[in-house]
Formats: sequence, C-alpha cells, structure tokens
Amino acid sequence: MGDLGRTPEARALAAVLAGLKRRSGLSYEELGRRVFTSSSTLHRYCNGNSVPGDYGVVLRIAKECGAGPDELNELLRYWESATGRRDEEHASGPTGVGARPVAVTPTAVTPTALKSTAVTPTAVKSAAVKSAATGSAPLVRLRLALAAVTALVLLGTLVASAPRNRGAEIPPVPVGAASWAQAPLPVDPALFGVTMNSFSGAMPSFRVGALRLWDSETRWAQMEPVRGEFDWSVLDRLLDGAERDGLPTLFTFGGAPAWAAPDARKAAYPEGARAAPPDDLADWDTFVRALVRHAGDRIDAYELWVTANHPHHYNGSVETLVDMTRRANRVIQRWDPDATVVCPPITDLWKEEAHRYLLRFAELGGYQHCDAAGVKLFQRKVTDPPETMLEAVQKVERTFQQAGYHLPLWSTGTVQTIQLNDPLDADAAADHAVRFFLTGLYARNRNLERMYFYAWGNGKIPVVIQAEGQRPTKAGIHVGRLQQWLTGSRIRSCGHGGQIALPENVWQCEFLVPDERGTLVPARIRWTHAGTADVPVGAGARTVHRLDGTTREVGTGDTELVTERPVLIRYR
Repeated sequence: MGDLGRTPEARALAAVLAGLKRRSGLSYEELGRRVFTSSSTLHRYCNGNSVPGDYGVVLRIAKECGAGPDELNELLRYWESATGRRDEEHASGPTGVGARPVAVTPTAVTPTALKSTAVTPTAVKSAAVKSAATGSAPLVRLRLALAAVTALVLLGTLVASAPRNRGAEIPPVPVGAASWAQAPLPVDPALFGVTMNSFSGAMPSFRVGALRLWDSETRWAQMEPVRGEFDWSVLDRLLDGAERDGLPTLFTFGGAPAWAAPDARKAAYPEGARAAPPDDLADWDTFVRALVRHAGDRIDAYELWVTANHPHHYNGSVETLVDMTRRANRVIQRWDPDATVVCPPITDLWKEEAHRYLLRFAELGGYQHCDAAGVKLFQRKVTDPPETMLEAVQKVERTFQQAGYHLPLWSTGTVQTIQLNDPLDADAAADHAVRFFLTGLYARNRNLERMYFYAWGNGKIPVVIQAEGQRPTKAGIHVGRLQQWLTGSRIRSCGHGGQIALPENVWQCEFLVPDERGTLVPARIRWTHAGTADVPVGAGARTVHRLDGTTREVGTGDTELVTERPVLIRYR
C-alpha cells in the first residue's frame, strides 16, 4: 500500500506508531521479530512511507509497545482513514481489548470459517455497528464474537491451511476452556509448586518453584503434643532445606492436638490429631503466634486449614472456621506482615454443596481476612485429562463473582481419596504432571496464581514425580524441563481448538522466552487432551523442543505431530 503512505492520514498513523515504538524502547529488529515482520517494513510503517494492509498488524505492534485501549481506538480511526476501509474490509479493531475474551463455540469459529468471507473480524464488527441502536440480543452475541475474534488476532498469525486430526473422531472439548490474550506478563516460577510428603529436609532434585508443607510431620498435633510445649525440629529441617534451595514455603495448618479437642472426631493420623477446631480458640491463637514468631520470614505464606469442607479434615462449623481465619490473620499480620494469608481451601468443587459452603464462608466475612483463596483443583477421575479442571475453575470464578470477591486463587492439593486410584503408567503420568501445570497457566485469566502438585516424596500415589531417596521419575524430569523452558518467560495468550483455528483436541499457550543471547523471542507450547493432530508450525518457526530433551530444526512450511505430550516451538 505504498501509494497511501504519502497521505496526511498515513502520516498521522505513522506518527502514533513511531511514538509507541520510541516509548517501548525496542529496536526495529526486536519489535519486528515480536510481531512477525521485517525491521525494514516496520520502519516504513513508522515513517509514513507505507501503511499496513491489515489492522491486525497495527494491533500487534501497538500491544507489544504497551498501548492502552484509548490508544488502540485512536489507531483504528487513523488506520481506517488512511486505508478508506473502515468497517467494510479487513481486520477487527480493538473493541474488547483489555476485557476478558469470551469463548466461541467450535462451530462458530473454525479454520475453514476464518478463511472464508462468511465469518471475519470485519463482518462481525460491521454487523455490530449496524445493530447498535437496537440493543437486541443479536447485538450482544455479536459483541461477544467480536471480543473473541480480537483475541484471535492477538494469538498470532493463523495457519495457512487447515490442520488435520489423526483418528476418525475428535474428542469432546473440556468445558470452561475460553481463549484469552493479554499484554505479556512474567511467568512466576512459584506457580510450579509441590506439596512436601517428607520430614527429612531433603528437597526435590529437579526444578520446582515452591513448597507446601503437609503430610510432612508438621501438623499442629505433632508440633505441640502437650499444651505449651513445642517441637520445631522437623519444621526447622524443612525450612532450612527450602532456604538452601531458595524456595518459597507455604505452611498448612491442620490436625488439632487431642488435648485441644478431646471429644472431637479423630483424623486419619497415628498421633491422634483431631479433624476439628480446638474447644478453646485461645489455644489456636497461642499456636499460631508461637509458630509465626519461631519461623520468622522463613515461611512466606500460611494456609489457614488443610481443607475447609471435608469431614476427614474439618468437621466444625463454618462460623468457627471464619473466626479462626480472622484470629490467625490478626496474629500473622502483627508478627509477619509480609506473609501471604491463604483462606482455608474448598474441595469437591464438582459438587454444588461445595459452592454453597464457599458462599457461606464469604457471607460470614471469611475472605476479608485473606490475601488469596484456597481451592483444591483436580479431575473427577485421575484418568481424566487435566484440562477438565478448567470446568471447576470456571465454576469457582462464577461463585466468587456471586459472593462479591475477586481474590487470587491458590490450588493447594487434590482429593482425599487420591490413593484409592490405580497408578498411571510412566508415560501417562509424565504427560499428566506437565499438563497439570499448563492447565494452571491456561487458567491465569481466571485469577489462578499457584498450583501445588500432590506430592513430592510420596511413592504410593497414582502420579509419582519423585519418591524420597530415589531418582525423579519421567514425570518429575518432564516437569523440571517445562520449568526450564519457561524460566524468564512472559505469557501472552492461551487458546484451544477452533477458537484459534486449530483442531478441536489441540491446546496452545504463547510466550516470549529468552533465546541463547537472553533476547525474548516468540514461542508456543502445544499439546492435545486426547489423540494427535498434524499442525503447521507457523511462520517464522525455528526449532521444536520436546520434553525428552531432543530438538529439531523446522521452517515455516513444516508441520508437527501434536500429541498428549506438550512440545515447545520457538520462532525467529
């Protein structure tokens, strides 16, 4: 579009783009690499000698430079004036950018539909403008579709041809798997947490990001076996090990001593711990105070009971648990104000009674005393795809919206009956463990911040990552390599199936990852929740990395067989 490049409208567009580029501090080469265009082309856009023929290019440049919604709207107006296309032609504008994209059904946006003139970003936007005066239900649906299409633009360039599934039947799509995009944000290493089922002080020999203490001989009954007499020896060993490895630690309260609740139900532990609050909450205050003062800043966060709504761990009233939460938070804030306070987690989130419990805890003001909300995310069956957890995350988000709270979510464990399940074979366990954390990253748009895998050190559960005293399993090695891939990275989008022009069983998250020189380059992690699919690697693809440590070089026209074992694709 060189002829347009000399018009006043084109020069106005160029001035805004050049200003954003200067503000970002990025070179033409680096910015061009991030938006999949050459530095010379980008230079022409910024000096007014050329106008992008697709608004999607303008949008990617602006988002990489940190443009806000008002600036995106301004750019759309300039681009429409410079091209004379307005709503009738080409890509969508920034309507909906900055809001959470809404999921579109696979039949509404498919690879074929995206390549046709029947469903395009412009067609959706144009129809929405024409319906604006009516306030009708079709307008609402069109606005939701526009938001989703905007997310597709941000998710990267579409594949050149429709990918192919292997197998006659496409697996069902897990519920709650909405695609989303955002300005790149750092991937917090602490998301990759494990629960310690060990009391020796030994630490994982593969890379992990955070520790949670439970089933680690650190229950209340074990550390205060007699009222007023404390034994910190096991806790100190664990905290010393975490400190050596530089790992943030979450301490989990639970297991009241028999002397504190002699008539209460016994928990399933040999020391006689009780699945109940103490009879006198002054004993609770004393223990919390003694623990926080002893640990100091060696404990980074406190989970105020192991599980709120499971009788094996707590069978007291909601009112008492809220009171315990309030009192513990008051003590922690006095003695360690920098610590994160996590409200007692809710489990069995597939069941409506769990959400009623959450609402009751909220109604009584429990969440006012916490920095994060604890939840237990797991599949209905251990053999279900980890991605099915997204349905539970979606339900939790809706319940919190109903309750009027918007706290970060920390997933701190699994179901009580996990050990009743048969072990998975080594390959299935490895794929499960890696995708457990990827599902956590996928749920970032629903405010999920931490995932603690259950467990490290335990060799008697269906998915073993490392039994204490033994080498890491394939699952542990692969989890460590996933974290190695994402060290220093920034996440910018996640999507699934037809929402991002991929086969229905394919999932993808996009990142900026450091290359050999430390420069951030685009990358994608792809996997399936079942089956396989041949998928083009996309423009600018350079290498495909596998969890077994192998790598192959690829080019723009190549395809990759995507399976249940995630792969990382790096781009130029």
